[in-house]
Amino acid sequence: MQSLLDDVIARNRQWTQKGKVADYIPALSTANSDALGICVTDVNGQEWAAGDARTFFSIQSIVKAVTLLCALEDAPIRSIAKVISFEVCSDSFDSIANLETSRSHKPLNPLINSGAIAIIPFISGKAYEEKFLRVVKLIRQMTRNQSIEVNDKVYKSETLTGNRNRALAYYMKSTGTLSGDVEEVLDIYFRLCSIEVTCHDIARIGAVLAGDGLMPGTGEAVANPNSCRIVKAMMSTCGMYNESGAFATSTGIPAKSGVGGGIMAAIPGKMGIGVVGPALNSKGNSVAGIRVLSDLSSKLKLSIY
Repeated sequence: MQSLLDDVIARNRQWTQKGKVADYIPALSTANSDALGICVTDVNGQEWAAGDARTFFSIQSIVKAVTLLCALEDAPIRSIAKVISFEVCSDSFDSIANLETSRSHKPLNPLINSGAIAIIPFISGKAYEEKFLRVVKLIRQMTRNQSIEVNDKVYKSETLTGNRNRALAYYMKSTGTLSGDVEEVLDIYFRLCSIEVTCHDIARIGAVLAGDGLMPGTGEAVANPNSCRIVKAMMSTCGMYNESGAFATSTGIPAKSGVGGGIMAAIPGKMGIGVVGPALNSKGNSVAGIRVLSDLSSKLKLSIY
């Protein structure tokens, strides 16, 4: 495995030159566009890494998989489905179009911005801070990393420039889709997206999902198998934004990307994979990261289709 990962990183590093780091959130513009790393954690707890796997980056939309998992653990799916659909999206991840044109005004799925904002009220906690800590606690548990924190610089940058997300939230509030205090919900969303991680962290989250809620190596149950199944299904159909269909065709694994350059994959019953490559394509996905995952999937025959 180690030699394979080293080879995959070396062979695909050229693709870091084909993308561009996100700059609409100013704090992300300072990321190293040449970085490329990978970590694989199998369901037995074995771990391998190559390239720039220790590079720190903000989790961004990858956290949506964990917020969805928390919501599924804390609330009946029928209640969530009344507010958020579980359908694919052909528009960009921050589009407001489907909210306006849909008769129900529901977000299309929990892995785009509108759906991830609308799902926060379903996470347990009487106060908003408790909801935030609920997600952070689960992330720290799944990653076995108690030092995980919000990157304050990214959080402030998200808050100052998050007007599109404010538009989504206030529109959903106006239609009755979003419950609770809009600014409080948005603050949780901005903070969660600003959590700082490495490939090791997201590979371990992926491994828990791959193992149906069991911690790799120990077998400790941290989530319900059915909740993990739903999260992986959403990752398969919606996890790579409006590039999900092409990714499923070329790579065939459940994955969730973020504009910080990370991609988390969960191969059922086998492993979690974390990749970082901050240079993005026009869809907001890591150019080299997709190539790495496609290459690895082909070599190890990981496609679930």
